[in-house]
Amino acid sequence: MALGKPAPDLFLYAAARMGVPPPGDCVVVEDSVAGVTAAVAAGMTAIGFTGGSHCRPGHRDRLIAHGAALVIERMEELSPALMR
Repeated sequence: MALGKPAPDLFLYAAARMGVPPPGDCVVVEDSVAGVTAAVAAGMTAIGFTGGSHCRPGHRDRLIAHGAALVIERMEELSPALMR
């Protein structure tokens, strides 16, 4: 892996190691702008997560602005989000 986030290398590497052909079959759950940016750069669907204690007001909007397809606040929301 050459570069860290926001480069897509980490996500492309993980998909290759799991034998999942990127980008279409991959979904990334990320709580950081760099992570969302990396997922989008990899051609993967990014779901933003704002449930961490480090997430401040406006974090949802920042994740969406950087390409998150949707944003969840609790992990209980993930399964229904994946069904969309």
